[in-house]
Amino acid sequence: MAELVERLRDELNRYSPGEKLPSSRALVERFRVSPVTVSRALAQLSAEGLVTTRPGAGAFRARARATAPAAGDTSWQEVALSADASAELVPRTVDASGVVVSLASPPPGVVEFNGGYLHPSLQPERAMAAALSRAGRRPGAWARPPVDGVPELREWFARGIGGPVTAAEVLITSGGQSALTTALRALAPPGAPVLVESPTYPGMLAIARAAGLRPVPVPVDRDGVRPELLADAFAATGARVLVCQPLFQNPTGAVLSAARRGEVLRIARDAGAFVIEDDFVRRLVHEDAGPLPRPLAADDPDGVVVHVCSLTKATSPSFRVSALAARGPVLERLRAIQIVDTFFVPRPLQEAALELVGSPAWPRHLRSVAAELRARRDTMTAALRRHLPELALPHVPSGGYHLWLRLPDGTDEGALLAAALRAGVAVAPGRPYFSAEPPAPHVRLSFVGVAGTAEIEEGVRRLRTACDEVLRPY
Repeated sequence: MAELVERLRDELNRYSPGEKLPSSRALVERFRVSPVTVSRALAQLSAEGLVTTRPGAGAFRARARATAPAAGDTSWQEVALSADASAELVPRTVDASGVVVSLASPPPGVVEFNGGYLHPSLQPERAMAAALSRAGRRPGAWARPPVDGVPELREWFARGIGGPVTAAEVLITSGGQSALTTALRALAPPGAPVLVESPTYPGMLAIARAAGLRPVPVPVDRDGVRPELLADAFAATGARVLVCQPLFQNPTGAVLSAARRGEVLRIARDAGAFVIEDDFVRRLVHEDAGPLPRPLAADDPDGVVVHVCSLTKATSPSFRVSALAARGPVLERLRAIQIVDTFFVPRPLQEAALELVGSPAWPRHLRSVAAELRARRDTMTAALRRHLPELALPHVPSGGYHLWLRLPDGTDEGALLAAALRAGVAVAPGRPYFSAEPPAPHVRLSFVGVAGTAEIEEGVRRLRTACDEVLRPY
């Protein structure tokens, strides 16, 4: 075939661009080769861009390709993008790698222990579809909504927060990530320190750094952020913002204890600081959790707390409806940033949220998820203790969707992640959850993005294989 390709390539100059070549039968007879050889030779020339073939019409000499534009020189952007790195400002770094870990879908066949959203089998797909259908038929459903959000939805979120919060103090936003971005931009100027729990949600750290803020870690134990260290951090840095997750903290699963709740608010108030409360998984409580503590915002008459909550975690990653709640002058700044950034959340989605949470299917869904999360948590916990006793599990949460495991000292997290993927399981590394040097290596295992308990068992067995490869020297 190679000889035929070479001869046809030489003969192409006899034909004008677009002119038809001899038929395959003529080429067979002329070169005394088989039809298969002719077909393969034409396919090779087509792959080289020298010939075009049209089914039923034959082969033609290809027309000259348009000259590719000259490659530009984008090196100037390195200077432009770092121009704000002056002595007065913290250089902005837009790094989404810590978030991508929980958003990226692993290859087929890999057990997904790195996910952050409900598996499709746990999502209320039929209820959401019905809600969206009903919402689309509501009078005015496609009209421009109020910039603060549909009043009935604001009222529903306000009731869920409780305490002194009213519908007038609630803004509807497009997902919790968007709400956190708005809150941080409203409360801290570029270059300012912002106190964060350590460890904490990588997406929030990415928001802070992209805004030119300086995250300052405050350690967390099983009872939440440590008040004595929080007071020291406010005094040392002059920060005016603390971001915390008081309920089923990501990644530790800690719940801020009753004894610490009032103390945290008092420390922030004395520092003249705001507390951004990320109440992200209140609706993913486990069946055995018992009564939940109220949001911090429900016990805050002085406007210290800016509250963030969302429907996304309990529904679907595409059902991006959330709320910001705040009291006092800060509400107007939050509203202004929300308007500038997004104008408003699409009204059909807000109306669909109202239809969903007002339907009988909503409480049934929450009960079903609560039972399933408990079963999955118990399955993963038991499997880890049976197959991987060397991984420390200091706290088993009664809400949320993940477990936080400490690896043996000296473990290379990157090596373990790579080995885990080779074994067919994806896990989240611990390093992105720390704003400074981590005290020890960790991994976070999610039990919400898999099909069921059988897949959890298989995933832990695969992780055992990876640990045998990586932890052997230790």
